[in-house]
Parts: sequence; structure tokens; C-alpha cells
Amino acid sequence: MNNIKSAKRPEYDQLLVEITDYILDKNATNSKEAKDIAHYCLMDSLGCGLLALSFPECRKLLGPVVPGASLSGGVRVMGTDFELDPVRGAYNIGLMIRWLDFNDTWLAEEWGHPSDNLGGILAVADYLSRKDGGINVDFVLDAMIKAHEIQGVLALHNSFNRVGLDHVLLVRVATAGVVCAMMGGGREHILSALSNAWVDGSSLRTYRHAPNAGSRKSWAAGDATSRGVFLALTALSGEMGYPSALTAKTWGFQDVSFAGKEIKLARKFGTYVMENILFKISFPAEFHAQTAVECAIKLHPEVVGKISQIDKIVIESQESAIRIIDKVGPLNNPADRDHCLQYMVAVGLLKGQLIAEDYSDESAKDTQIDFLREKMEVFESKRMTEEYLHPDKRSIGNGIQIFFKDGSHTEKIVIDYPVGHKFRRAEGIPLLEEKFKHNLAKVFPAQKCEQILDLFSDKNKLKNHEVLEFNDLFWLG
Repeated sequence: MNNIKSAKRPEYDQLLVEITDYILDKNATNSKEAKDIAHYCLMDSLGCGLLALSFPECRKLLGPVVPGASLSGGVRVMGTDFELDPVRGAYNIGLMIRWLDFNDTWLAEEWGHPSDNLGGILAVADYLSRKDGGINVDFVLDAMIKAHEIQGVLALHNSFNRVGLDHVLLVRVATAGVVCAMMGGGREHILSALSNAWVDGSSLRTYRHAPNAGSRKSWAAGDATSRGVFLALTALSGEMGYPSALTAKTWGFQDVSFAGKEIKLARKFGTYVMENILFKISFPAEFHAQTAVECAIKLHPEVVGKISQIDKIVIESQESAIRIIDKVGPLNNPADRDHCLQYMVAVGLLKGQLIAEDYSDESAKDTQIDFLREKMEVFESKRMTEEYLHPDKRSIGNGIQIFFKDGSHTEKIVIDYPVGHKFRRAEGIPLLEEKFKHNLAKVFPAQKCEQILDLFSDKNKLKNHEVLEFNDLFWLG
């Protein structure tokens, strides 16, 4: 702690130093497994962004900050004809990737979506490639691994959500440091960018929870990654940093925003997060509910013809799911519905699937959905909670059993690991590739789709591909 009366400039907080050292370590990403998963993460994130363009509520937020404020030769936004400055380009790309809650996920004490950083990383890589050239996709993959690691490791034992702060705080921090280094920033530049990212504080989580759940949760990450780019550019101009941004007595982040608790690292930075990342493959559902929806779909054939005969539906889950997405009463918008465990399970039982369109106002008019929601009882499984937090298991389990009015019942279906989990990689990767293929076809003609799929089919070919040409493949200008 620093003497509140002393104006003597302290050394930079140790956490800021450790993050900076990691960012500057050129050997930090030397993991074949991490690089392979980053390849799929890039593929999936781009596909999620392209799929989001099918939704008018997403498209209305894209483009320059004011009409006409484009930048010829600027950052090219995938699936559009926009050319924007790096900050606004990061916002657009980040918003698209995150819009449908379908991109990769990290669950810990603090959860989040590390691929949210890709908005800033892709925008800056595109900006640099048009400015200087000679940058390949491997440069992007390395930056992704580091941003994933910073966000994910900070999330492991620090519960920002429990003091009401939104996890996109960690997107801003990771993006600021990583893209500062991408643009040639040295040690002091990165420390400045990181300290300013923490000084920004964080947005409140209220837009993710009843009774205020709303669409900001779909653009908050785009906002955070673009802010990271802004702070990196500001640091590169020579703007000063704030050494005790975290620990300053009374005025630092820990005292002001973190209830006086110390922010700690659960492990040293490496490639752990990318290697263990969770993909959303089968459906766009808040990740704590992924296995619940899998269970519901398995039960669909058994119950679809007996909906009116259901007496109760018993769901067991982890504490985090119950705290975040156990929701009763009226659901006001798609953002409310895609964070309601009961709504997602009801759709799975009724339709045997769950797609983004199922959260629409039109789909929600189906009275059977609310009929099923009213039949649901949600309980915590201590085992599921313990294994959710266990570092070697990291399960996200859910179980469902349905009881009928005549006294009969279904088998209790329990799934501990969703198809996007590391433990199910062999099963999941082919499905992830199919997801990407489907999403490409939403935007591009068949010939362009084949060209992109061919590039992604060869990891070495992709990582050596120039970013300039790579981003042009996804641009409609």
C-alpha cells in the first residue's frame, strides 16, 4: 500500500509488471496445442461474426461512429464494405463476434469470452498490414493466445462479478496490453496502456441480469476491446501511466471497485487458457446451460407428444448457473431469454434444437414455452458445483428428469461436459468446422466459401498467409 499523503511516484504494481513481462516474452506462445486451438478459435470467431449479420438488431449498430466517418484504406470489417479507423473497426468486429453469445467461453471465478479480444487484435493487425505490410496470420494467433491467457488467468480466482462489475473489464485490459505490443510498444508504453485500462474501472453487470437484462450485453465486449485499442494508441503517443492504479490507498482499483481485496494470479501466464478454452458448438446458449440444453434435446423424442401430461421438470445444476440464469417471470427481450436456463431447456424439449432465432419475440409467443417453464424446479448439485470449480475437471454439468401426471417419469439425463469442452475435442472439432461452413454460407457465395474453407483446412498455409490478403477474403467492398 502507498502512503496516501506522499506524492512520491511508486514503482508499477507487480501485477502490471507480470502482465507486461508476459506480453513481451517472445517464447510465451511456443505450444503446438495452443496454436492449433487458436486456429480453430479464429475460425469460429469469424463465423460467429458473420452469422450475427443476419440480425437487424446487430447490423444497426455497425459502421462509423457517425454516418460518413469512414477511412479509405482503413480497417476492413468482415462481411461488410466498411473501412474504419482501428478503434471503431475493433468495436464493429468485437460486436459482431459477441452478438449471439456463440463465441468461445472461459468459466472460472469470473467468466467471460476471451475471443472478445479478437475485435481489437484483428483491427490492429489489419491496420498494421495496410500501413506497413509483411504481417501474417501467425502474428494474430500469437496475440490471441496472449490475450486469452491474460483475460482467463485473471478470471480464475478474482470474482469481479460478485462486486457487481462486468467481465468485459478483462477484455479491455488484455486488449490494451496486447495490441500496444502489436503496434511496437515497449515496456513503458504497455505499462501505461494497462494502468489506464484498470483506471477506467468497469461497467456494471446490471444489463446481464433481471430485471434489466438487455442487448448491451451483446455490444459491451465490442466497446471494451475498442477502448483497449484507444488506450494502446494513447500510450504510444507518449501519454503517461499510473503505477499504483491497482493498489493506491483509497483511490486505486482494489479499494474503489474491488471491495479492498487484492487481485491475485492463480497461476503463471503461459498457454493454459487457449489449450482449455470452451467452444459453443451446438447452440447459442449461455455456457452454464449448454449441457442442460443437450439433456433437453436428448429427452425431446420422449416428451414432445406428451407436453400436456407433464407434472414437473427437475433440473439440477451448478451454483454459478443458478446465480446467473435461473430466472422466472416475464422475459422481455432476446437478451433476457438467452440468459434464462428455463427458457433454453423448454425450447430444447419442444423443438429438439436451439438456434438464435428461438430467442426472438415471435418465437417467444409459443405458449408451450412458458407452460414448461412453470413446471420447472431448479436445484443445486453440490457435486456439480465442486467439479465446476475443480482445476482438473472444470465441468459444467446439468441434469434433467421429467415427471408425468400418471406417476411415470423419464430417465434422469446428466451431462457433465458439453461438446465444446477440451475433454470432447475429438468429437467437437468436426462439428465446429461444420458450424463455420454453415456461417460462411450465410454471407458469401459458394466459390468464396470454398476458397476460405480451403485456406483453413491447412494450418501451416493459414498461419503463413498475409493478414492483408486474409482480411480481404472476408470483405465485401
